[in-house]
Amino acid sequence: MKRFDGKVVLITGGSSGIGADSSRAFAEEGASVIISDVDEEKGRRLEVEIKEAGGNALFMKHDVSNSRETKKLVDSIVEKFGRLDVAFNNAGIAGPSLPLSEYPDDDWERVISINLLGVFYGMKYEIQQMLKQGGGAIVNNSSILGKVGFNNASAYVAAKHAVVGMTKAAALEYSSKNIRINAVNPAFIKTPLLENSGMKEGTQMYEMLVSMHPVGRLGDPREVASAVLFLSSDEASFIHGESLMVDGGYTAR
Repeated sequence: MKRFDGKVVLITGGSSGIGADSSRAFAEEGASVIISDVDEEKGRRLEVEIKEAGGNALFMKHDVSNSRETKKLVDSIVEKFGRLDVAFNNAGIAGPSLPLSEYPDDDWERVISINLLGVFYGMKYEIQQMLKQGGGAIVNNSSILGKVGFNNASAYVAAKHAVVGMTKAAALEYSSKNIRINAVNPAFIKTPLLENSGMKEGTQMYEMLVSMHPVGRLGDPREVASAVLFLSSDEASFIHGESLMVDGGYTAR
């Protein structure tokens, strides 16, 4: 029997990077996976890929920064599948690389609205459903930058620190209700998000990032997905409010 047979799993930002590998991994473990993303083309392509591999997946277009859309998404999942067992609140953006005093207001608000409010809205409606059905598991995607600072990334750092705190607060509120809430804190992972930030392999910035990881390389999205599946599974039944570092030793210094 697979770990997530019969389970319904929602993954926001599920069409690429960590989200896509998590979608594939959950499907391989027997889950019905809902891939939520604003990128409809990539999302539908991944849905087809998972189905052709023998898994069960459904793409639903969704903007995490919109509370009404998030409620509608969860309602639609429950209408179709009857429940929501696991949610991975993964969607996020990097934002521009600028010192705080030069950071444009609209860019700051956009980073916060997707990376922080998106997780809040997700948890709000996911928890409401999980309370009705008697339990569930939630994993939020924070970052090593939810634990430490980083130059020219004040909005991202602020949002990810807040996700760690919100995860702990929610875990305290709902652990007794059979809802487990945890976070993963990846270091720099080889994803489109990283490449789109100008950190492509072979560049000076990329090599600088590699040097900051004691393991001597950047992470692979599947390595983060493995941590997400563990925290979502019954194997992690006594883990509540944890922010699991998946960072190649980055924060071990």
